[in-house]
Amino acid sequence: MWRRRSRNRPQRDEAHPPGVASDEPVIVGPPVSSHRSTSILVGLGGATVAVFGLAALAGIAAPILLALVLTICAHPVRRSLERRGVPRGLATGSVVATVFIVLAAFVAALGLALGQFATLLPQFSSQISDIATTITDWLASLGFGSAQVQAVEDSLDPSNLASVVSGLFGSITNITVALVIVLTMLILMAADAGYLPTLLTQLRPTRPTLVEALTNFASSVRRYMVATTLLGIVQGVLNAVALVLLGVPGAFLWGLLSFLCSFIPNVGYFIAIIPPTVFAFLTGGWELALPVIVIYAIVNGVVQSIVQPRVVGNAVALSQSLTFASVLFWAIVLGAIGAILAIPLTLLIRTILVDADPAAAWWRPLIGDLDETRTLMKVEDARQRALRKAGRAAKSSQGKPTKGVPGPA
Repeated sequence: MWRRRSRNRPQRDEAHPPGVASDEPVIVGPPVSSHRSTSILVGLGGATVAVFGLAALAGIAAPILLALVLTICAHPVRRSLERRGVPRGLATGSVVATVFIVLAAFVAALGLALGQFATLLPQFSSQISDIATTITDWLASLGFGSAQVQAVEDSLDPSNLASVVSGLFGSITNITVALVIVLTMLILMAADAGYLPTLLTQLRPTRPTLVEALTNFASSVRRYMVATTLLGIVQGVLNAVALVLLGVPGAFLWGLLSFLCSFIPNVGYFIAIIPPTVFAFLTGGWELALPVIVIYAIVNGVVQSIVQPRVVGNAVALSQSLTFASVLFWAIVLGAIGAILAIPLTLLIRTILVDADPAAAWWRPLIGDLDETRTLMKVEDARQRALRKAGRAAKSSQGKPTKGVPGPA
């Protein structure tokens, strides 16, 4: 009997937990396996599929996202009209009409600029051809193949440059379809936005973090887009006036390009400065090209490095590396509109994945929200300075003889 009971008694592990009787069986569960790696892989796979799908539907997705950003920017105007007693439908229609007129004026200015570019190219076609020949000869001397050299020469052909530039913005049909989508979505989103305050109030008791994240997202996008638009207008006007005074052809075109590129952080400046510098060089050589470079550098440095951070403040809170990567990413996915809306779209992703989830709040300092980090750095720097000062004081006190005590002979 005793042997049978001993035979059925479970074996005790050497690391038997304290407080458990020796004759009680220890139930050892299966090893706990983390599913974090699986979740990450599944999430990356789903994100990849979503990105490819978004890129495939860029012709529809880009105008819808543009309409969303415009609706967010125009929403305070609509609410202000309603508070002044304007009927809701009339306020919505007024804002939509205003935004659409601004868009139509911008498209007209863009068409005028492209037409100016098309008439500007024949004036410098011989010089551009000479530059293309010099570049292709240099590439051939470096050992590049004839097919590659021929491709570069074809890309620099003045007769192809106009079509290439217009192709960046799409054909007239694509622009018309995009405007129709934007106008339709503006009307529908503006109408739906009338219910938004009540919906957020209804949702706040159960999802307070989500409501706060969406509210902060709208405020950040509005502040960034309005500030960037106004500063971009100033930047474009200053550059255009400077080009007119210098005698660079196509000043209106390059001013409009500077305005558009002001929405593309880090990369936009280099895109905006190349064409006017090239045409300034073709017109007056380096004596005219160097002043263009200096003026663009001063205007861009003052507007985007000094004025814009003070106006926008912590509305963006994205690191420089993430900002640059987001511009490249959204430009590949959605084209030119994606590059212009890179910051608002990245803020939307951050709102969904980080701001709306309290458990993911620790990601914010890693992706650029550095207010608390800068405070900690200042405290640490002050502590280091105090330690260095105390160390220098201790060394100097050790080198001096104590009063009443003779120093070493």
